[in-house]
Amino acid sequence: MKLIGMLDSPYVRRVAVSLQLLGLRFEHQSLSVFRHLDAFRHVNPVVKAPTLVCDSGTVLMDSTLILQYAQALARPRTLDPQDPAALEQDLRLTGLALAACEKAVQIVYEHHLRPADKQHAPWLERVDAQLAAACRALEGELARRTAPAGEAALTQGWVSTAVAWKFVQEMVPNSAPAVEHPQLAAFSRRAEAWPAFAAAPHGDGTVRTA
Repeated sequence: MKLIGMLDSPYVRRVAVSLQLLGLRFEHQSLSVFRHLDAFRHVNPVVKAPTLVCDSGTVLMDSTLILQYAQALARPRTLDPQDPAALEQDLRLTGLALAACEKAVQIVYEHHLRPADKQHAPWLERVDAQLAAACRALEGELARRTAPAGEAALTQGWVSTAVAWKFVQEMVPNSAPAVEHPQLAAFSRRAEAWPAFAAAPHGDGTVRTA
């Protein structure tokens, strides 16, 4: 399998970390949807990151769908809790983390891709408030739970939470100051030191264990 996309995307990174945790072998190609448009289009004309090229040659996209496929390959290994109540709570984490990613990406695109005179302040304020709300909710969830003590206990909710927080802090830290989110900050510090995260650091590099 080949994972296409840059690790400065939280969606690419959550897939890269998850594939490692699921014990799946893959190659990572760090292509930007902006700077490497032609090369990316050659792999996937839709130019959407992450893209996964399966061993069969089938091209998949969207991190959640890619991870659904990855878990089918990895069975019985899984990042989803089997107990319905635990799964419910894990999906709550995942949903909040993905909402934080979505809103942070929108802010980044608005500031970096749209000319300053075309930026719409009310829209930015709305998105920023949504991002802040998602991070506050994640902080509350972590305050009520016991975070995994090690990599082996990670579920998709915890993976997505760690990836989302790192992305927010790297790209739009003023929207969710670390000092106001001590639980998230502490969990992120631990997670970033674990092998699957350390091998796929946020940025423009390539997964080192692929």
